[in-house]
This record gives sequence, structure tokens and C-alpha cells, in this order.
Amino acid sequence: MDFRTKIDIPKYAFGISHKDRCLFIGSCFAENIGNNLIETKIHTSVNPTGILYNPISIRESILNALTAKKYTADDVFLSGGTWNCFDFHSRFSNVDKTICIESINSASQMLKYEIETADIMFVTFGTAFIYELAENGRIVCNCHKQPEKRFNRRLLKGSEIVESWSECIEKIEAANPKLRIVFTISPIRHWRDGAHQNQISKSTLHLAIGELNAKFGNTFYFPAYEIMMDELRDYRFYAADMVHPSDVAVQYIWERFGETFFSEHTKSAIARIGKITAAANHRPLNPQSDEYKKFCSRMLDEIEKLKAEFGEIDFGEEKKSFLVP
Repeated sequence: MDFRTKIDIPKYAFGISHKDRCLFIGSCFAENIGNNLIETKIHTSVNPTGILYNPISIRESILNALTAKKYTADDVFLSGGTWNCFDFHSRFSNVDKTICIESINSASQMLKYEIETADIMFVTFGTAFIYELAENGRIVCNCHKQPEKRFNRRLLKGSEIVESWSECIEKIEAANPKLRIVFTISPIRHWRDGAHQNQISKSTLHLAIGELNAKFGNTFYFPAYEIMMDELRDYRFYAADMVHPSDVAVQYIWERFGETFFSEHTKSAIARIGKITAAANHRPLNPQSDEYKKFCSRMLDEIEKLKAEFGEIDFGEEKKSFLVP
């Protein structure tokens, strides 16, 4: 007997290999999976413009990048001794105004490049709630610890998400016709919204993505949310805050991700790459011994074999570890 419900993940007509370029954008859950992909040596960019939670802020970040919007001093503000921008995560805030502006422009340019060159873009929506500046109705991606009275909080309508993202997808298609877009919904509950409001928010995201996937042929859905809610329906799969997935849960969703997108050929490459990176992180007792030098030589040979078989994989850091003086 099977004492759990297992999510059936649809078969996609495409996969991910070391010849592909991937882009992850959206909530912090996108970073969990994206960073795992980076470790496989598949070219992956994760949130070039920082963590974004709601669909409109993610869309604005993409469109601003594609239209090469140039951020200026008018787009940043000083608070608590740092310069901030309402379009960007706090990781771009800086005590130096010039550095803040330069960093957000550089990040936007990087996002543009990644969109134009990627093969697959994963977009993770976290919440359908948004915060608008009370003074002008502008939707912000991050409140930067500003007083609550400065904002109006509201729930997006599904139609708003579908309409705004339909335009966004068309712009993306024009910039990169080969790009496939895979939507996911973060399984992290926004508990501050309350249990009922969180469910309404996640349901709104589900409905909007369903409509977008029915409308466009290059968009898809990966059920990370369903895997967490149904397959891992137990608090032992949550972190201490009982809201975020535990490391075990993230690893399990990552394994389901691999089952879905990796061929046996790619899985074999990832396993071999893992052995090389583990060996590179190992510190020998005697780095000058003949035995260790032979081991390093074998690792360098394996790196060249992998590059010949799977393409130009970046082993720059690992090769430094194996070059014994």
C-alpha cells in the first residue's frame, strides 16, 4: 500500500542539459532550485535583479530590462543611511548613491542578456498581494522597511495578472523566440497574510497561470507547490518556523525536478561532476605526496573527458585545486 499521494508531473517535450542556459526569476524558492542547478555546472542565472515575490514586480523587472530602462538619481531614495530603489531587492541598497544606481543598472542589463540568450526561464510567483505607494499607486517590489502608512496593500485580480503577463510574454517572445517559460508557485506560505488570505493568494496565482498556459504555447507549469502540499504533507518537512520547507524538502523537490527535466545522459554527467567538485573541496593531509599528485592528474583527465563529452563546462575553480605546485 502507498500511504501518500504522489504528484504526476506532466511530460515535457524538452529537458535540460549542459548545452542549455537557464534563468530563474522570482521568489526565494526560485533561488533554492536555481542554486542547486548551478552546482550541476549547467549555465544558470538566479534572480539577477534580486528576489521578487509578486507577479507584477517580476513582470516590471523583465520589461524594464528588455526596454533597457536607465535608472537615475530620481529612482532611488535615502533611508536609514542607505540608498534604495523600490524596484529592487535590498541587496542592491548601498550607502553610496552612485554605487546603488550603478549596481541596479548593471543588474538590469544582466537580466536583459540572460532573457535574450536563455533556453528556459523559470518564473516563481510567491504571492498575489502587492504593496502600492499611497502617494501615486506605484507597485513596489520591496518596502525597504518604510512606514506602513506609506503603502496600500491589496490582492491582485487574476485578470490583472493574465493581462499584464500576456503582454510580458509577447515581449519575451519577440526578444527570444526559442525561450520556454516554466511557471512555478512557491510552496512557502505567507503566514503574515493569515491562513485564509494565503490560500486566496495562492489560488489566484494558480488560476492566472492556468489561463496563461492555455493561451500560450511556450509556457508550462512545474508543480513544486503541489509536491510540498501533498507529497510532503508533514511538519517534519518544514524548517523550525513551520513555514519554510526544510533542507530535506527542498532536496526532495530538487530530485523531482531532476526526474522531470534531466535525461539519463545528463544525470550521468551530473553524478560525475559531483564527484569532481567533492574531490576539489577535499583537503589532503600531504598535498605533495606522489599518491595525491596522481589523484589530481586523474581528476584533470576526467575534467577534460567531461568537457569533450558534454561541451564547455566551467571547471575553472576545480582545476585550480588539482594543479599541484
